[in-house]
Amino acid sequence: MGLFDGLLGNASEVKHSNVEKELASILIPDEQIDLAFKLVRDLIVFTNLRLIIVDKQGMSGKKTEYKSIPYGSISRFSVETSGHFDLESELKIWISSGIEPAEVLQFRKDSNVTTIQQALAMAVLNN
Repeated sequence: MGLFDGLLGNASEVKHSNVEKELASILIPDEQIDLAFKLVRDLIVFTNLRLIIVDKQGMSGKKTEYKSIPYGSISRFSVETSGHFDLESELKIWISSGIEPAEVLQFRKDSNVTTIQQALAMAVLNN
């Protein structure tokens, strides 16, 4: 079901050891992964210091953008759950004084968007 969920756009939790290998060149000393989710090819990673969004682009996925958002710079976020006719959930993240959201992540089901929202709330509110 994990692969099927990923193909449908649902976030599925990923083992920390796999993510640590993939982000070895990105993580700084003493930075630890708290939670990681895979969304088709992309990753949403919560560390003890920041939120990392890995956006794999192109057909091969070799071109990769690493977005690093320190928890202290997140001013607000919102979660919109899916409805009867709108099958997608959205997580929006605003940074400092931004008018528009800096990130908009879409999910096909509500299942892990609430877990991601809770992790984000804990990280931002404890910072």
